[in-house]
Amino acid sequence: MRAFRALVGAVFLAGSGAVQAGPPLTSIRPQPRPMALSPVAKVNSSVQVFYRSKIRPKPRDARAHALVAPLEPKNFLAQKMLREANTLASTPPIYRSPRPKIRPGNLAALHRTFRVESQVVVPVMKPVVKPRVQPVSQGSVCGDARIIGRRIAPIAGRLPGCGVANPVKITSIDGVALSRPSVMTCGTALSLTEWITSSLKPITRRRGGGAKSLTVISGYACRTRNSRPGAKISEHGKGKAIDISAINFKDGSRITVLDGWRKRRDKKILRRLHSSACGPFGTVLGPDANRYHKDHFHFDTARYSSGPYCR
Repeated sequence: MRAFRALVGAVFLAGSGAVQAGPPLTSIRPQPRPMALSPVAKVNSSVQVFYRSKIRPKPRDARAHALVAPLEPKNFLAQKMLREANTLASTPPIYRSPRPKIRPGNLAALHRTFRVESQVVVPVMKPVVKPRVQPVSQGSVCGDARIIGRRIAPIAGRLPGCGVANPVKITSIDGVALSRPSVMTCGTALSLTEWITSSLKPITRRRGGGAKSLTVISGYACRTRNSRPGAKISEHGKGKAIDISAINFKDGSRITVLDGWRKRRDKKILRRLHSSACGPFGTVLGPDANRYHKDHFHFDTARYSSGPYCR
């Protein structure tokens, strides 16, 4: 009997334990841990201003004072709100976007004016193309590219027998310059060109780098021969003569007729130049001709039936 009671009691206890082992009807919320709040410094909303300082601080925005001043941090929620307020206070202010200007009342009139101005035709300037000039024949006269000069107006002499119908003013011949522009006829210019090209340049090519220029002391001049009263008109008065007193070389040296005619070093060159001119010119005079030509060569294109006259 005791054994039966013990068995029934054991079964009851097992059933009640199974019933108590079931899940609870509601969840139990955990209790928050005790938390020590750290003291938060009170925000000073006033700004100390030094009126005599060079750099003055900018006061905070009024909105920050309104958010920060009333707060007293007493719990976790107060601290969170305080942090949010500080963030808002440090955010730069939002500026307004510029508003567009009001359209002018005369917009239609301005549009018509712009269309009229835009239709104005601007003339296009065309570049001026200069004709190409051949440098070889530039300034050449008498039908020979070696003769550089220009044609001038006819010359009427003051004495009977003087004057030139078709004169030219020569500045250089075959690269050899004349010390001064000389007026002559084209026939005289061609004879001078023949002498310079075939005699002067070959004879002087080994002296001072070659001939650079000729010193001319007389070209056209309306006068009598040797300027004597009553004498015939000189070939100078007809534009058919030229007087040369010196040969100038490229290295700066020179030979004068006055000094070099009898000088050992220079006389050979001068005498060859004198004799070679007899042929291209009808008259060739030098220091041995007379006292009027002791310092220069006289070349003219007068022709004689007996042939060239050379002294």
